[in-house]
Amino acid sequence: MKIAFIASEANPYFKSGGLADVARSLPDALVRNGHDVRILHPMYGFVASRFKDVRFETEFEVPWTSGSRNARFYLHTMEARATAVLIEQFTFFEVAEPYAATVDPLAVGERFAFFTRAALHYARWWGADVVHVNDWQSALAPLYAQVDDIDLPTVLSIHNLAYQGNFPPAILDRIGVPRDYFRTENGLEFYGHASFLKAGLSLADRLTTVSPTYAEEIQTPAYGAGFDGLLRSRRRSLHGILNGIDVDTWNPATDTAIARPYTVRNIEGKEENRAALLKELGLDSEGPLVVTVSRLAHQKGIDILIAALPHLIEMGASVAVLGDGDFEMEQAFARAQAQFPGRVAALFRFDDALSRRFYAGGDFFVMPSRYEPCGLGQMIAQRYGTVPIVRKTGGLVDTVENNRTGFLFDEPEPASLVKAARRAFAAYHRSTFPTMRRRCMRLDRSWGRSAARYETVYRFAIGPDLG
Repeated sequence: MKIAFIASEANPYFKSGGLADVARSLPDALVRNGHDVRILHPMYGFVASRFKDVRFETEFEVPWTSGSRNARFYLHTMEARATAVLIEQFTFFEVAEPYAATVDPLAVGERFAFFTRAALHYARWWGADVVHVNDWQSALAPLYAQVDDIDLPTVLSIHNLAYQGNFPPAILDRIGVPRDYFRTENGLEFYGHASFLKAGLSLADRLTTVSPTYAEEIQTPAYGAGFDGLLRSRRRSLHGILNGIDVDTWNPATDTAIARPYTVRNIEGKEENRAALLKELGLDSEGPLVVTVSRLAHQKGIDILIAALPHLIEMGASVAVLGDGDFEMEQAFARAQAQFPGRVAALFRFDDALSRRFYAGGDFFVMPSRYEPCGLGQMIAQRYGTVPIVRKTGGLVDTVENNRTGFLFDEPEPASLVKAARRAFAAYHRSTFPTMRRRCMRLDRSWGRSAARYETVYRFAIGPDLG
């Protein structure tokens, strides 16, 4: 199959979250399975400055308001990986922060609407068999396919339903969508706003989420973010497919950023990484080391971890946090670091090399998310033999077997997290704990099975409607 994979972020061009990892790893896995895949991605200004080894392929006019806009398409190739098509249009993509709001509240929506339309027209020009779009930023593809009479099947992946691309209805005039598409049964209208995501949820031939449990959760009022009824109506076209991770990139046997490589057969090397991380962070060497690498956000349950910190310290743990986000949460961790010197370390930044040392050096990886579509951190932690302590939701349920490959807790409350940590710390002091580490490391977190499931979804989208 020829698969056009449209994403607003993808490694190594731009990353703000897990979508960037998926938008590289899944296309690469599909290439290994024999498919021709192209990742369509904006040529943001910082991308153009960093990647010089691109070559011009084509340019054409993209339908837009009051005529058309020119788009230029460049290829970036990497051996044995999916080719990227970087779309250049200075008016829309010459930005430092692609998702940041500006003085013009419609500018972000206009940027990604043009990107989606240009990518869709490229997919037709290239001869794609199917178009795979991701989250609200490219969810207008099936609508533009109708507007521009482009006969291409579409698959929409929901990486996080809470991000919906909702704008005032006035945006329709800015993005070349007839007003008729606002209040139709499958239109954009969503509580008075024009919702890019709703258009995709209504019109895409097939829908996927990034874990089976999340696919079920979002059909309920508690997790559906207002779309649960729509998703229930499309239940037979909705597929929950668990994300994988790039097991070559995340590999403690070959990772050059950690203190000492180790394998499941030579797991003793993990202790050297633990000691090195404790020294680097200035933490106490006694008791279990609990780490997290995360956005500091309400969704991730970071406030739950903050409230639980004194209890974890009292039980003998040291806690290390790497990430940035909510200012008040950063301040709370800074206060905890001052209150518990040698027991709490907090670093407020994204740092790939340091994150690897966290995964390699930690004993436990905590992820107390209120909801979690999939989560990659817990799978990476397992790959490095760091046992997850996670809330029972979304992809965390699908990747952690309670008391065997991690520890689950039910309620998004500090007391529930503390109870799970107590079980985890008791296991840490038993002679069988290395067996649990090895069990985690042996899990198959590669993209092989998941890529095969996407192939099936593409065939459903291409063939007669089975839903």
